[in-house]
Amino acid sequence: MKKIILASQSPRRKDLLKQIGLEFEIDPSSYEEDMTLKMEPKKLAEFLSLGKAKDVAQRYKDSIIISADTIVAVDGEVFGKPKTPERAKYMLQKLSSRDHSVITGFTIIDTKTNKQISKSIETKVYFRDISDEEIDAYIATGEPLEFAGAYAIQHLGGLFVEKIEGDYFNILGLPILPITIELKKFSINTFEK
Repeated sequence: MKKIILASQSPRRKDLLKQIGLEFEIDPSSYEEDMTLKMEPKKLAEFLSLGKAKDVAQRYKDSIIISADTIVAVDGEVFGKPKTPERAKYMLQKLSSRDHSVITGFTIIDTKTNKQISKSIETKVYFRDISDEEIDAYIATGEPLEFAGAYAIQHLGGLFVEKIEGDYFNILGLPILPITIELKKFSINTFEK
């Protein structure tokens, strides 16, 4: 089997790929994400994942590169990682009492044949009403600063979620079913070793 490279340092993406039995190496991309690009959110997520994959692909001659980028979209705004407590508070206030889209764009590149595919998966997430006190307490944990949309559904941020529609793994940063389907087109079958 070809060498598989995950172009991400995300512990969640690493764990999800391990769950489906893939053997892979990690080589994080140094591609600079530009969240200000005027693109429809699904296309933006695909574009950013493609940039990450291409950045890493140039270092390998005969490998499969997998990259992903997750964003949150609400009211025409696109949220990546907030980076600051002030930005996290703004995002969480915006998401309170409503639904939003979590979109993960992913790209797979075969560096030998130059075959590539980029897709995006959207999951709807519905938040309950969140008080400013809850938001401040959550931000004080530090957790929201490193997650798109300022929350981690698999951790404390899950306490804000009333329901989801769609792929749960997509919210974690890697829609594993769509990725396994696409990997088959690159002759990578997770059930064959």
